[in-house]
Amino acid sequence: MSKFTSRCLAMLCIAFSFLLVTNCGGDDSAPANPQISINGTVNAFGGVDVLSHSEAQTVEINGSELVGDISVSATANFQVSLDGTSYSSQLSIATESVLSGSAVLYIRFSPLVNSIGIQTGTITLSSAQADNKTISVNGLGLSIEPVITIESGETSLQFDNTAMMQHSDSKIISVRGNNLESQIQISVSEGYEVSLDNTNYSSSVVINIDNANSSNPVYVRFVPNMVGQISGVLSLQNTDAVTVELNLSGEGTPVVHNYITFNSERLAFGGGYNQGAAQTFNLHSDLSNIGTINMYVQLRCPTGGCDEWDVYANVQVKDVASGEWYELGRYITPYWNDNSQLERGFVFDVTDFKSLLTGAAELRIFTECWNDRGYEVTLDFDYIEGTPDYPYYAVSRVMQYNGNSLAGVPYGVAHSFDLNKNIAVPANSENTHLRTVISGWGHATPNDSDGRPCAEWCYRTHDVLINGNQEFQHDLAPLGCASNPVNNQEPGNWEPDRAGWCPGMEVPIRIDEFATAMAGTSFDFEYDFEDWTSNGEGGNAFYAISTYVVVKSNTPIEKPIVTE
Repeated sequence: MSKFTSRCLAMLCIAFSFLLVTNCGGDDSAPANPQISINGTVNAFGGVDVLSHSEAQTVEINGSELVGDISVSATANFQVSLDGTSYSSQLSIATESVLSGSAVLYIRFSPLVNSIGIQTGTITLSSAQADNKTISVNGLGLSIEPVITIESGETSLQFDNTAMMQHSDSKIISVRGNNLESQIQISVSEGYEVSLDNTNYSSSVVINIDNANSSNPVYVRFVPNMVGQISGVLSLQNTDAVTVELNLSGEGTPVVHNYITFNSERLAFGGGYNQGAAQTFNLHSDLSNIGTINMYVQLRCPTGGCDEWDVYANVQVKDVASGEWYELGRYITPYWNDNSQLERGFVFDVTDFKSLLTGAAELRIFTECWNDRGYEVTLDFDYIEGTPDYPYYAVSRVMQYNGNSLAGVPYGVAHSFDLNKNIAVPANSENTHLRTVISGWGHATPNDSDGRPCAEWCYRTHDVLINGNQEFQHDLAPLGCASNPVNNQEPGNWEPDRAGWCPGMEVPIRIDEFATAMAGTSFDFEYDFEDWTSNGEGGNAFYAISTYVVVKSNTPIEKPIVTE
């Protein structure tokens, strides 16, 4: 053979060898996908004495493409086995036994000494690169001594807030006795009731001996006899067993009588609508146990949207004796929107007017809208039961210049509005106070040093003079308009602080309580604005104001007499 031929054969052999090595080293098979599977279910184990064992339940364990043994672990009170004889909390299943067939796993309930009542746990199976599998298990641990248990393990029950002398929804617990030879006595603290049938409730019930060593549903409910937090105890007693107690808690709330008056009443200007509406409504007639009256004003935008401006608005009640309308509360509407961000709208404490808000009462609502959109207004009252501070109230108008934002007292110029009165208080008054609502309007100049015109923007402190002496002060200071929860007022100018009010907020009610009851006295009243003089170049400034004198007594009382 020539050298050339030998060299060619050698090169062919090398190439062939390379192909063989390349083909033999390749592996086109898919990567392993280890899987554990469980066939069968485990039912709830019955009652088992502590330190004893239940009958075993079994499941089949299978595996595919496993790359390691299966580790099995059981949580406390449960055990596992591969032969039904040797049990432990952990074991290992060899890979070969599940790849060639199925392994049988035995599971039993073995409650520990203190594991009385319903016990839950898991059996977990794991193997390298495989997803874990779990089996949920539960059983009932029984005492070998006389004992009472709450099977679900609760130590306390919290009830929803419940109106006084009403009852909450019931809560249910399961009570079981073990090795008892007499009945279980169940009792609850004052403010709570217990029942065995969820129909007949009382302060105590008895589980008789025939049922004492089995599971018994017990119903508990909250029946507050007072307002406020009420803590209590449910007690489970037996002559042979240790007493078991369950803590109870709930908050008693007052009984509330609600009256809806105006309901989505459309107030607007034009389009067939008016800025105000008046109507008589039948309100709560017996005020002897009414501690507080709250008024709620809900504004909703009609189809087409709300008024785009922040406008003056209020609610009034007619004083039948004088024929005058008394201002219950005042608010400024939001720009462009309603007050639906508040659960029940604007809220006012109107207890001062309780003598007028009873039986048939005439109410009037007003918004100073100047377009045909306006608002839909709903007005409702909560009469909240409670012991009144005084059973008898009476109220009189001291002054009110509050027909609208521009009907108030002119500020910084000469005017003829009467801010001086004389007030005679009934002899049996036991508490006397003044109630004032005030808000400024206008952009009159000169501006304050911080650029604020009057009376919408300029911060002022007004004095209330009694017999010529400063007795009270009203500080028309910023309220933090930017943090108003009614903040959906874009593109309105709602965030900058006004003097004592904000767009989309109640105008504050200012209560001035006298140090003494002022009973049987007559005194001079004067409302004194902080000094400031308008230069007449920025328009006019106004303070819309209302002031009332309220007297209270433990005996029937007449209205104070106000002399101009």
